[in-house]
Amino acid sequence: MPKETTFHHVSVFANEAVEALIPEPDHIYVDCTLGGAGHSGRILQASSPTGRLIAIDQDLTAIENAKKVLAAYEGRFTIVHSNFRRLEEIVAEQGLSGVDGVLFDLGVSSPQLDEGERGFSYQHDAPLDMRMDKTQPFTAYDLVNTYSQEELAKILFEYAEEKWSKRIAEFIVRERANGSINTTGQLVDIIKAAIPAAARREGPHPAKRTFQAIRIAVNDELNVFAEAIQQAIRVLNPGGRVAIITFHSLEDRIAKLALQEAAKGCICPPQLPICQCSNEPKVRLVTRKPIMPSEEELASNPRARSAKLRIAEKL
Repeated sequence: MPKETTFHHVSVFANEAVEALIPEPDHIYVDCTLGGAGHSGRILQASSPTGRLIAIDQDLTAIENAKKVLAAYEGRFTIVHSNFRRLEEIVAEQGLSGVDGVLFDLGVSSPQLDEGERGFSYQHDAPLDMRMDKTQPFTAYDLVNTYSQEELAKILFEYAEEKWSKRIAEFIVRERANGSINTTGQLVDIIKAAIPAAARREGPHPAKRTFQAIRIAVNDELNVFAEAIQQAIRVLNPGGRVAIITFHSLEDRIAKLALQEAAKGCICPPQLPICQCSNEPKVRLVTRKPIMPSEEELASNPRARSAKLRIAEKL
């Protein structure tokens, strides 16, 4: 059982994302990222009295909390402890051929950041963990202590655009030659030593990008997300919608390109007089440009500053 903890998370685009799904009674929705159950609760409320929800999360602490938060809707929701890369399987396991809405709210939740021992935050000294699903074996400790210098540098550059990636990787490998790197505090000290003092004085915390990159790699977040978008489009009933909340450029790029590709019609070369591909668009883009947080939302939830919301509708 997960340890008792308070799991309070302020949902970004709480109203916009739920309204985008057009909740109705008798319809079925999937919240791929249950988290603090803010979006899930609103979906159930908006689809009362008979709307149904399937909620997915990897975090057992979040799941235990969500059961309490959603207790008033007992009988109308099913919580699945899993990774949303199994979206199609999960929908089939519920005896369904399709659903009417799918929501993704990506990234790490506020409680996971605030719970220092999870190892997500560079502001708490804790074991190097960073697993969204603590039942999975691979941790940040494994990555930091076993990946080659080249692999580490590639992860830091590709997943966080860290310009000091090669130097940080070099310092990590040099330090672990003296003994394993066990804690977030040790890793932060290594990163600070690797980044020149002048560069550390500007911008965000010097460890922010490295921690982001390692978290993404440990949880295989980008590959999982790319797979799940395709599955979401396939499981939607005609007229059903997918709403995607992202928090950094890599996630948003995956969402943007996947939805644009799904919205394409004929892909034949323009010189062909008659279409040969028979390709038809699968979705309609409800938002050609992402929705950004309002000033009011930013004032109440500073973590929303990098959030973007994209919406598409199944044809």
